Amino acid sequence: MAGLRLGPLLRYTDGSCATVWVETNRPCTAEVRCADGACGTARTFQVAGHHYALVAVSGLTPGTSTEYEVLLDGTRAWPPPDSPFPPSVISTPTEEDGLRVAFGSCRWAAPPAGGKDPVGPDALDTLSARIAAAPTGERPDVLLLLGDQVYADEVSDATRQWISGRRDLNEPPGEQVADYEEYTHLYYESWRDPEVRWLLSTVPSCMIFDDHDVIDDWNTSAAWLADMRATDWWRERLMSGLMSYWVYQQLGNLSPDELAADPLYAAVRETPDGTDALRDFAARADAEPASVRWSYRRDFGRTRLVMVDSRAGRVLEEDRRAMLDPGEAVWLREQVLDERDSYDHLLIGTSLPWLLPHLVHDVETWNAAMCGGERGARWAQRGERIRRGADLEHWSAFPSSFDTLADLIAEAGTGPGAPATISVLSGDVHHAYVAEPSWEDRAPDARVAQLTCSPVHNSVPPSIRLGFRFGWSALARALGRRIARHGRCAPAAVSWRKTGGPWFGNQLMTLTLRGRSARLRLEQARTDRGGGITLRTAMERDLA
Repeated sequence: MAGLRLGPLLRYTDGSCATVWVETNRPCTAEVRCADGACGTARTFQVAGHHYALVAVSGLTPGTSTEYEVLLDGTRAWPPPDSPFPPSVISTPTEEDGLRVAFGSCRWAAPPAGGKDPVGPDALDTLSARIAAAPTGERPDVLLLLGDQVYADEVSDATRQWISGRRDLNEPPGEQVADYEEYTHLYYESWRDPEVRWLLSTVPSCMIFDDHDVIDDWNTSAAWLADMRATDWWRERLMSGLMSYWVYQQLGNLSPDELAADPLYAAVRETPDGTDALRDFAARADAEPASVRWSYRRDFGRTRLVMVDSRAGRVLEEDRRAMLDPGEAVWLREQVLDERDSYDHLLIGTSLPWLLPHLVHDVETWNAAMCGGERGARWAQRGERIRRGADLEHWSAFPSSFDTLADLIAEAGTGPGAPATISVLSGDVHHAYVAEPSWEDRAPDARVAQLTCSPVHNSVPPSIRLGFRFGWSALARALGRRIARHGRCAPAAVSWRKTGGPWFGNQLMTLTLRGRSARLRLEQARTDRGGGITLRTAMERDLA
């Protein structure tokens, strides 16, 4: 009998339709049946021996919330009969309801129930518990997961033991993930967590990868990539990472219309086994990154989300380094400026922060100059070693891209039709903060902010806390200026100041957008005196 291996995940939603993703244990027909009569069906497709379906649900009524169930070959598979959670629902809020956007990044899978959690309570588990306790209360309208949804290079003890049962850990890549099958195990471990599984079944989600979804500091530089390609295990790792990302994360980011126009989606569904078609796609994404677009746009009423790939499509040659290839940069500009008067709030999702602590920014800009030969070949060699050792590969390590994004944000936020707010949403750096930019030559009408929130569930060593606290200090800023002068670095197109944080811990930020107002809240997962877990508000403020 057909059964669920993973899911359901509620992904795309708008006023009248939604998509629900499932993985099943055998080929079957998946059906989503809603209490109000809305429904949808899809036949599973196969990749590497695994079976998946993305069910498009039509006939939803705007401004409603309806319970749903999942049937496989006509037999109910979700919710399970003994579920302790409320029914999963599909909600379709209207513009009058406003929009709540929760976001964060960097999540290690939580340990099994009853197991010791070395990094503290999981913010997603805690959010799930709060919603389940009051299912008609406040909940996010969408959850943005901004990278490192799985850790291919830092696996749990349980996963390490499972991998050791199928291959020799003394052979590269050792204790890291090697192939598609091992990637599927990462997703099972992360998304079969009961609280997270229910949360993702009832709160729509948008996702984008970061480095650990493939490997730490993925695409740091051309020299880094050449070294990786010289190994005998990298190609399979990358191909499997991209293939599994497309199946488990990217498909659900797309609307039903986008899916209908996607030739790869058609190809994997039209053949008994879509593995070769998906593998060919991943090979092309590796060989010609500019030929594939992982970025996407979503409009939620009068809020626009542009989710930007800041990993796979980089231009790495030192003489033309860029965070985005030329075509991607044009696409980003078009999405931001298209019908600008149709949105009140612009959200730019990028796994890597645009605005960093000033010392980190200046060191990355200096390092880019060194690696580019500003001080000669010897400094270029030193610069590459420093770049890899210190993870110097954020937006500020691509100075021209940093400035281009600053100019685009200023243009989008200035003049008639400007939105009320422009927020750059990021994670990666294992702390949370708010930074606000200013431009010497203009003053945007929109309120602009860098909102960084990380991790959802991961370690925050004392060295990270100390380093980032110092990085925001006045002394660090002065030190950074001296370092930048050594690199003969041009001033950035924008200046900025920290207006909140840094905060450390497992945490989530939530933006509540209503009309042209915006309110930001940071909540941290904490264990109370009775041993229970709760989300405690660490900061709440108006942005507009």
